[in-house]
Amino acid sequence: MLMESVAWAQGTGGGGSGAGTLLSLVPFVLIFVIFYFLLILPQQKKQKQQKAMLEALKKGDKVITSSGIWGTVTNLGKETVTLQIADNTKIKMQREFISRVRADEEDKDA
Repeated sequence: MLMESVAWAQGTGGGGSGAGTLLSLVPFVLIFVIFYFLLILPQQKKQKQQKAMLEALKKGDKVITSSGIWGTVTNLGKETVTLQIADNTKIKMQREFISRVRADEEDKDA
Protein backbone atom coordinates (compact mmCIF):
# COMPACT_ATOMS: atom_id res chain seq x y z
CA MET A 1 0.00 0.00 0.00
CA LEU A 2 2.82 2.39 0.85
CA MET A 3 4.58 1.71 -2.51
CA GLU A 4 1.43 2.45 -4.46
CA SER A 5 0.98 5.84 -2.83
CA VAL A 6 4.64 6.78 -3.45
CA ALA A 7 4.38 5.72 -7.11
CA TRP A 8 1.11 7.62 -7.49
CA ALA A 9 2.68 10.76 -6.01
CA GLN A 10 5.69 10.57 -8.32
CA GLY A 11 3.61 9.77 -11.40
CA THR A 12 1.34 12.81 -11.21
CA GLY A 13 4.25 15.13 -11.95
CA GLY A 14 2.58 18.30 -10.81
CA GLY A 15 3.01 21.54 -12.78
CA GLY A 16 6.73 21.17 -13.64
CA SER A 17 6.40 18.47 -16.32
CA GLY A 18 5.47 20.94 -19.11
CA ALA A 19 8.67 22.93 -18.64
CA GLY A 20 10.69 19.70 -18.48
CA THR A 21 9.23 18.49 -21.76
CA LEU A 22 9.94 21.80 -23.45
CA LEU A 23 13.47 21.80 -22.10
CA SER A 24 14.06 18.27 -23.42
CA LEU A 25 13.11 19.40 -26.96
CA VAL A 26 15.76 22.15 -27.07
CA PRO A 27 18.65 19.80 -28.07
CA PHE A 28 16.61 18.41 -30.97
CA VAL A 29 15.75 21.88 -32.20
CA LEU A 30 19.42 22.90 -32.00
CA ILE A 31 20.49 19.80 -33.94
CA PHE A 32 17.93 20.59 -36.66
CA VAL A 33 19.12 24.21 -36.90
CA ILE A 34 22.75 23.07 -37.20
CA PHE A 35 21.85 20.53 -39.90
CA TYR A 36 19.89 23.16 -41.78
CA PHE A 37 22.76 25.64 -41.93
CA LEU A 38 25.52 23.08 -42.54
CA LEU A 39 23.80 20.65 -44.93
CA ILE A 40 20.45 21.74 -46.32
CA LEU A 41 21.12 25.41 -47.11
CA PRO A 42 24.41 24.83 -49.02
CA GLN A 43 22.81 21.98 -50.99
CA GLN A 44 19.89 24.20 -52.04
CA LYS A 45 22.32 26.92 -53.11
CA LYS A 46 24.30 24.43 -55.19
CA GLN A 47 21.11 23.14 -56.85
CA LYS A 48 20.07 26.69 -57.79
CA GLN A 49 23.48 27.37 -59.35
CA GLN A 50 23.33 24.10 -61.32
CA LYS A 51 19.83 24.90 -62.59
CA ALA A 52 20.91 28.40 -63.66
CA MET A 53 23.94 26.95 -65.48
CA LEU A 54 21.78 24.43 -67.35
CA GLU A 55 19.29 27.11 -68.40
CA ALA A 56 22.12 29.33 -69.67
CA LEU A 57 23.63 26.64 -71.94
CA LYS A 58 24.01 27.65 -75.58
CA LYS A 59 25.43 26.20 -78.77
CA GLY A 60 29.19 26.17 -78.82
CA ASP A 61 29.63 25.87 -75.05
CA LYS A 62 32.34 23.43 -74.08
CA VAL A 63 31.08 21.24 -71.24
CA ILE A 64 31.98 18.28 -69.06
CA THR A 65 29.30 15.71 -68.27
CA SER A 66 28.80 14.04 -64.90
CA SER A 67 30.38 10.89 -66.36
CA GLY A 68 33.51 12.83 -67.36
CA ILE A 69 32.91 13.18 -71.11
CA TRP A 70 34.25 16.40 -72.63
CA GLY A 71 32.24 17.82 -75.50
CA THR A 72 30.87 20.84 -77.30
CA VAL A 73 27.15 21.62 -77.37
CA THR A 74 25.82 21.40 -80.94
CA ASN A 75 22.07 21.27 -80.32
CA LEU A 76 19.75 22.04 -77.43
CA GLY A 77 16.35 20.53 -76.78
CA LYS A 78 13.97 21.15 -73.94
CA GLU A 79 15.33 18.23 -71.91
CA THR A 80 18.24 17.04 -74.06
CA VAL A 81 21.61 18.26 -75.27
CA THR A 82 23.59 17.01 -78.26
CA LEU A 83 27.33 17.00 -77.69
CA GLN A 84 30.06 16.63 -80.25
CA ILE A 85 32.79 14.60 -78.57
CA ALA A 86 34.96 13.92 -81.64
CA ASP A 87 35.10 15.03 -85.29
CA ASN A 88 32.28 12.75 -86.47
CA THR A 89 30.84 11.64 -83.15
CA LYS A 90 27.81 13.19 -81.51
CA ILE A 91 25.88 11.97 -78.50
CA LYS A 92 22.49 12.99 -77.21
CA MET A 93 21.99 13.14 -73.45
CA GLN A 94 19.74 14.66 -70.82
CA ARG A 95 20.51 18.22 -69.78
CA GLU A 96 20.72 17.31 -66.10
CA PHE A 97 23.86 15.24 -66.75
CA ILE A 98 25.88 18.28 -67.82
CA SER A 99 28.14 18.84 -64.83
CA ARG A 100 29.80 22.12 -65.72
CA VAL A 101 30.93 24.46 -68.49
CA ARG A 102 34.64 24.24 -69.22
CA ALA A 103 36.85 27.28 -69.01
CA ASP A 104 39.11 28.16 -71.97
CA GLU A 105 42.21 27.42 -69.87
CA GLU A 106 41.14 23.79 -69.52
CA ASP A 107 41.46 23.18 -73.28
CA LYS A 108 45.23 23.51 -73.09
CA ASP A 109 45.44 20.44 -70.84
CA ALA A 110 43.59 18.18 -73.27
